Amino acid sequence: MRKMMQSKGFTLIELMIVVAIIGILAAIAIPNYLNYQMKAKTSEAKSNIGAIRTSEEAYVAEEDEFIVCQASPRTAADLDENKEAWTDNGGFDTIGFSPSGDVYYTYGVADGSGVTVPAGSGDLPGANATADRNDGIVIIASGDLDGDGTTYTFSSNNTNSDIQDAGTPY
Repeated sequence: MRKMMQSKGFTLIELMIVVAIIGILAAIAIPNYLNYQMKAKTSEAKSNIGAIRTSEEAYVAEEDEFIVCQASPRTAADLDENKEAWTDNGGFDTIGFSPSGDVYYTYGVADGSGVTVPAGSGDLPGANATADRNDGIVIIASGDLDGDGTTYTFSSNNTNSDIQDAGTPY
């Protein structure tokens, strides 16, 4: 009876096993958490591209022309992993688009006549210029979500609601 009363506590082996199990769980959970966090950040771009497309379609229904919008809130050279307060550098106020809150991406709208969207494109010419209704537009979102210098770009146009990504791993 006396021996049973004296064993109070954990042995060093038991504590080491618990620490090893916690380490293994953390090694699995932390990368998955970071991946889910990046996926959540990319959903901002897809949601705002859809909202920009809707705003452009409403504008073209009234005015019979698209508006080309300058990269906002920052240029491609200024991209980093931090959120930025929204400032319209030209065109977005005209179509009535303004995201709610700060954004990770920079957004722009280019004339759709023969436009190819390079990865990292952010500086679009012709703020407040108009685009021919027949040529359409290309909506671009560019961002560097993890601060590694790699810019991820999403794009879409007015004729197809699909959103193309230029090499985003998330």
